[in-house]
Amino acid sequence: MNVSEYKCPCCGAPIIFDSVQQLMACQSCGNTFSVDTVQAFNAAQNDAQAQDNYGWQNYAEQNAEWHTDDSGNPMHVYICPSCGGEIITDSTTAATKCPYCDNNTILNEQLSGSFRPNYVIPFKITKEQAIEKLNEFAKGKKLLPKLYSQNRRIESIHGIYVPFWLFDCNSNANMQYNATQVSSWVAGDYRYTKTDYYLLRRDGTMTFEHVPVDGSMKMPDEYMESIEPYDFSEMVPFNSAYLSGYMADKYDVDDKTSQQRANFRIKNTTEQAFNSTTFGYASVIPTHTGINFSEGKISYALLPVWMLNTIYEGKSYMFAMNGQTGKYVGELPVSKGKYWAWTLGLLGGIGLILSLLFSFI
Repeated sequence: MNVSEYKCPCCGAPIIFDSVQQLMACQSCGNTFSVDTVQAFNAAQNDAQAQDNYGWQNYAEQNAEWHTDDSGNPMHVYICPSCGGEIITDSTTAATKCPYCDNNTILNEQLSGSFRPNYVIPFKITKEQAIEKLNEFAKGKKLLPKLYSQNRRIESIHGIYVPFWLFDCNSNANMQYNATQVSSWVAGDYRYTKTDYYLLRRDGTMTFEHVPVDGSMKMPDEYMESIEPYDFSEMVPFNSAYLSGYMADKYDVDDKTSQQRANFRIKNTTEQAFNSTTFGYASVIPTHTGINFSEGKISYALLPVWMLNTIYEGKSYMFAMNGQTGKYVGELPVSKGKYWAWTLGLLGGIGLILSLLFSFI
């Protein structure tokens, strides 16, 4: 199996992508290099090793077979280039860590052919910042148990490059509405009301770029959409060096399947944009909605996500954070005592208002 890891050009130790410096950083000798420099160095090293290959097939590669875990999911066996240990992954893993020596490994065959991404947005948020932002995310939540911040335990935290399909297109809309305007006036002893009826037409084109749709069945779609948006001006052509130090998956939801979600998001946004132009009327009712897409283009990208799991009183809570912007989403525990106090207080307040209203009737 084609497995690789990136080495420091100075000392040969494993090197990872540093999200703060936006450079490749060696944790052994402390030197930093550009992504292109490390890529070129490792390519030269691989070429040199290939010249010393006498045709013997690696025994582990020769006998490596597809396996399945207990749930029936296909698993694959790779050999760590550093220690020779077996790395067992599922069929979508593209970058991971060796369970024996903890070195970062890139599973090249998972990133080749149709599985090679067009683009990547590098991580900008570090693991330490992700944990700190979790604390900020929990601040000010009135129903949060008092001891949550002190007693919670971070069970796992992983920086993952998640596969996304990016959809570009022009959305051409032809919309029609029935609208009314109501006016009234008093003349003598009578009040008059006049209703005017209008036929509204709206035609136009909206351009959409990089509408993201999560291409991984592992990731909860509602979380992935909630941590948007990404700043696509910082997206760069794919280079596997950015994956060093992180986990990565290849897509297992193809572009055709993802089109349905993209169509819904683009159509919904187009409708909302055109509906927002019909202000100033007493009522507006859509009677015709015609939307079609043109100049459609699909690209494949890996986007940075921090996934965290915390444990509090025996229950697991999952969080996701945009690895570029730091935007958080997740489930927090709720104090039952605070919840009922807040609910009873709200009901009491509503009851008081109603009693005051009835007292004036």
